[in-house]
Amino acid sequence: MIEIDGSEGEGGGQILRSALSLSIVTGQPFRIFNVRAMRPKPGLMRQHLTAVRAAAEISSAEVTGDEVGSRELMFRPGAVRAGDYAFHVGTAGSTTLVLQTVLPPLMAAASRSTVRVTGGTHNKASPPVDFLARAFLPLLGRMGPRVSLELVRFGFYPRGGGEIVASIDPAPLRRLDLPERGGRVRQQAEAYIAAIPMHVAERELEMVGRRLNWGADERHARGLSSDVGPGNALTLTVECEHVTEVFSGFAEKGVSAERVADHAIDEARAWLASEGAVGPHLADQLLLPMALAGAGSFTTSAITEHFRSQAAVIGTFLGTSIGIAAGSGSTQVRVEDRQRGGR
Repeated sequence: MIEIDGSEGEGGGQILRSALSLSIVTGQPFRIFNVRAMRPKPGLMRQHLTAVRAAAEISSAEVTGDEVGSRELMFRPGAVRAGDYAFHVGTAGSTTLVLQTVLPPLMAAASRSTVRVTGGTHNKASPPVDFLARAFLPLLGRMGPRVSLELVRFGFYPRGGGEIVASIDPAPLRRLDLPERGGRVRQQAEAYIAAIPMHVAERELEMVGRRLNWGADERHARGLSSDVGPGNALTLTVECEHVTEVFSGFAEKGVSAERVADHAIDEARAWLASEGAVGPHLADQLLLPMALAGAGSFTTSAITEHFRSQAAVIGTFLGTSIGIAAGSGSTQVRVEDRQRGGR
């Protein structure tokens, strides 16, 4: 049984989620201890517990330690089963992180699956639906599997109540190489606002215009029904020839609209100033499917501790070699199966 220390690296929930995905795909059981040890509230929170139980349901796994607050978990998977699944976080916890846990196994299942998840759709420190739908899933489609994602209802912290539905058509994963992003095609800023004064969205968009020099026709306030609020999120989408990137900022109590905008703008500017094909968050997401494909490569604007933790978990289950070579304008990442020597 594989043993994982959850306090290593960035010490967060991604170590657990990736371990669950890889355990099912490879059939290897694991035990993780010190779960989320580096977080202010260690142990399993509701969204992590939902991910564990979702992974168990799609693979008929044997699980011990699956309770809120648990700092140790044992997971022994069975075979993955395609099907129609519904998972409920029960709080404003991230729906997209739950989906990402079951996505790799279901992409390798025998037939089509649908996954419905309720909870938060636009959460701080989690990929919003916009990121998955516009940035990650199109690249995944180029690797073989087809995954469509529908945002049925927005869900903001602390209310939750959002809903997403993914349709997953399995296919063997093939190599993907992204050496450059290509020329910029189009860009847009969207400020989603619900049960909060519209001037908040307008101030966020004004910051985008001022700091990124995006025109009025590229900045949009998206007023939502009050019954999904209160909530506010800003997304910046930059479509290039080979890659689309999405950067986000989320409203918090006591945080000004300008600071929310600055967070997304700073990330976008750092990526645009580099020569990397993908930003640091998309780099994290691409590692696992590339490793399952056996090979792939990309350039990125930055390597984070989150990335290194993801690479370590992948190496533990697959023995994959993940090479990192820093350049003047970007960092190159090469994913290669040590046994097959790449493809």
